[in-house]
Amino acid sequence: MDFDKAMLDPGSVFDTPEEVATRSDLTLDQKIEILRRWAYDASELAVAEEEGMITGEQSLLARVLKELDRLGDGYDSSHTPPTKHGGISRNSIRPKK
Repeated sequence: MDFDKAMLDPGSVFDTPEEVATRSDLTLDQKIEILRRWAYDASELAVAEEEGMITGEQSLLARVLKELDRLGDGYDSSHTPPTKHGGISRNSIRPKK
């Protein structure tokens, strides 16, 4: 697996967000970072779709967020930007206790 490529374009390396979460060759921090970046990409696609530019898989963002939630102890949405594009900051992922 090309980690640098996964950081730039997770969807080109992994078939699903669930695959990222179950990889044994990635640390927890790496999984979270890849999923954060995938969440941003999915948000971008959702905005483009909303604006009528493209059509895509509507559930991708929800699936990415579900895996982030499962890997950590949820996420704090008060740390996300107030834009359509969103994005999830590193501080918003709560570590498991």
